[in-house]
Amino acid sequence: MNAAKTLLQKYWNHQTFRAPQEDIIKAVIDEQNAIALLPTGAGKSICFQIPALVREGICIVISPLISLMEDQVLGLQKKGIKAMALTSKYNNNEAIQAFDNLRFGNYKFLYLSPEKLQSEFIQEKISQLKVNLIAVDEAHCISQWGHDFRPAYLKISILKELHPQANIIALSASATPMVMDDIINHLELKNVQIFKKSFFRNNIHIQCIDNENVFEKLKQILLNVHEPVIVYAGTRKNTIQISNYLNHQGFKSAYYHGGLSPEIKSETLQNWMDETSPVIVATNAFGMGIDKANVRAVIHMHVPSSIENYMQEIGRAGRDGKKSYAFLIYNQHTVFENENFIKRGLADTEFCKLIYGKLHENYQISYGEQPERTFTFNLQEFCNKYTLPVLNTFSALNCFENENILTVQQHVNKRSKLKIIVSHTHLMDYEERKPKLGNLIKVILRNYGGTFEQFIAINEHIIAKKINTSKFKVFDLLEQLDKDKIIIYKKANNNAEIQFLTPREDRYIINNISKNIENRNKTKITKSKAVVDFIYNDSICRNIQLLEYFGEVNPDKCNTCDVCLAQKNKKTKVDLKLVADDIMLLFMNKQQLIADDIFKQVPFEKKYIIKTLQLLIEKNSLRLTSQNKFEKV
Repeated sequence: MNAAKTLLQKYWNHQTFRAPQEDIIKAVIDEQNAIALLPTGAGKSICFQIPALVREGICIVISPLISLMEDQVLGLQKKGIKAMALTSKYNNNEAIQAFDNLRFGNYKFLYLSPEKLQSEFIQEKISQLKVNLIAVDEAHCISQWGHDFRPAYLKISILKELHPQANIIALSASATPMVMDDIINHLELKNVQIFKKSFFRNNIHIQCIDNENVFEKLKQILLNVHEPVIVYAGTRKNTIQISNYLNHQGFKSAYYHGGLSPEIKSETLQNWMDETSPVIVATNAFGMGIDKANVRAVIHMHVPSSIENYMQEIGRAGRDGKKSYAFLIYNQHTVFENENFIKRGLADTEFCKLIYGKLHENYQISYGEQPERTFTFNLQEFCNKYTLPVLNTFSALNCFENENILTVQQHVNKRSKLKIIVSHTHLMDYEERKPKLGNLIKVILRNYGGTFEQFIAINEHIIAKKINTSKFKVFDLLEQLDKDKIIIYKKANNNAEIQFLTPREDRYIINNISKNIENRNKTKITKSKAVVDFIYNDSICRNIQLLEYFGEVNPDKCNTCDVCLAQKNKKTKVDLKLVADDIMLLFMNKQQLIADDIFKQVPFEKKYIIKTLQLLIEKNSLRLTSQNKFEKV
């Protein structure tokens, strides 16, 4: 282990390992299979990165998200360690060159997605590498009982066939006992060592808050939190709505969701990281792989879809070890809305049968046929054409992907391109005739070189900023330039591509997968119900509820969550003098206050505040005006 400690000091600037990192690393260096279950922020990556550096050869890391892969690769490269992530950005020639570099360029890490691994070309190239270790990150994705099930994870065992001598380490921050069994079975792990650290984070204080005005409650919380915050919202629309509200209230916030372009995501993330916009309002598309130590609060404005998601998300708070908070603001409406959203998003067997038929009808695929080519697919257009609900249709497509009936490949990273097809002289004449378009042309020429010679990728959002207009206006102007035959404009195509993996066999296919469809639906409902039960259970410590969900036996009370504090208050006689002191402090800067303002700002139960107000009136310290406002006598 001396070599491992030397690497820890050299590259990570740490003198000692955190428990149980050292034991995990020793087992992996000794070529044993291992499962590491560590809470978010506990340093899982080091558990495979250091053993890979100690041993000769390359470590293959299977990871579910491109952003997660790229973050880890960048982190390694900054340390001077050779690593690459093989993503869809590589064409065939670039992939061949990449594998040559991996073989002969002293690389230590190859990151790729489980879907990328399914390519026979990739498998052949991997077989030519000297692989010392296989790391499966976010290993809960291998289980249909997990919260982020990815069917391609079921085929990772192909790596064992290609490199039977390489041992495996599987890592997760949210695996229940049932998911653990699936990880062991699907990865075919023999003599596996299991390392588990309690998911308890004693510096995170959990509070579930029932409040009819969730926006006002959010505002109150943020007034008292002066370091970076993550606010999670249920939908893309909600992120925009909440962020706009906060900005209107004087907070510096930005929204983040999966529908934004890579450039806007990157800019938004950077503004949050450097605290230009310290509050980020996001869907759960945000967070995995984000390592910011001083996140002081994670606030949920919706009901998470599972305890696993909730645990991962709150784990992004307080990685510096300082006191931090996890707030979940809810009311009966938000709980009902979530339950309705889950149910509306399910696709039962009959609906899957309908979608299966409509897909083949849409692409005119006959019985028994399996086309080799891929088809362009737009979910919204497909649903409009056949009058189908979008959420249910999306769920049905997920079912088909899970069962390897088809794949849907998104292309959200494609960029718009343009090429100028007139001479410089013609362009100058055009600018003079149409000055409104001339400003746009100047920005293009100033920021993008080579547009007269070839197609150049552009970013409409950045152009819009430079000419002080909207992105949609830029679309219109570029289309006008194309219409006037000044440029050829190829607008980004965010459509997906769909490929059918089995011949069309309507009745056989659906009957064959119907049991799996219904089981997955039950799992989603069960997981959603577990979150609602957690929210409403105000008799058992929040941490005990969470830890028992993940199979921890006899966990201790946290003594810091809302349940523990409420129980402590019941046992403790409240000193009304302290309540009175807090109330009177409010009148130092305010002439008059309504009761609600006092309830919001004084940290005692409402019944004690009401009793103290009555006493203060009796003692002539306060009086109640005709407008039902309190004022100092």
